Amino acid sequence: MKNKHDLTDGAEFEIVFVGRSNVGKSSIIRKLTGSKVRVGKRPGVTLKPIHIRLGDLLITDMPGFGFMSGVKERKQDIVKDKIVHYIEDNADRIDLAILVIDGSSFLEIVARWEERNEVPVDIELFRFLTEVGVPVILAINKMDKIDKNMSNHVLDDIVERIGLPPPWDMWQDVVVPVTAKGNDLKELSSCIRQRMHLVKRDDLFRYIH
Repeated sequence: MKNKHDLTDGAEFEIVFVGRSNVGKSSIIRKLTGSKVRVGKRPGVTLKPIHIRLGDLLITDMPGFGFMSGVKERKQDIVKDKIVHYIEDNADRIDLAILVIDGSSFLEIVARWEERNEVPVDIELFRFLTEVGVPVILAINKMDKIDKNMSNHVLDDIVERIGLPPPWDMWQDVVVPVTAKGNDLKELSSCIRQRMHLVKRDDLFRYIH
């Protein structure tokens, strides 16, 4: 049952941000919208989505997932289930999902999961979003931590693991390298606006910097 202050009421365009804890989701949201995002005292504490309302635009920051210090494995599974159920329940309203990954550690995380013959949650979510028909942008953050001479090679490996054939720059409307720490979000902002334009919502441009 929704209360009268439910920020989702009347929302016409929703952007959902998903990703592991500490990949920079909140920083990206803050710099894109100018709105501060409430964060938990430590990773893995928050299980509910956090909403920001800008006109009829709804920005949703989903709980961070992944192996987190001091957080039991069962709770990690609950986080993943909550993300999946939220997206399933609101797929008609969600116009875009931004999957944020840490470009400097993603391949190492994938390798650890593959050693256990398991698929990382990030890759599962990318496939899931595609299957339910939600357009998804893969925001590869922390590019400043990757050697510039190796960046194209690393990006090619990342898109291949996600399930897209390299080279990565063939997917510039889907794969966007970013450096939130250095305010390098122009390409991501452009991709979000492109999606808004496709559904004739150019009026929402003013909320995305």
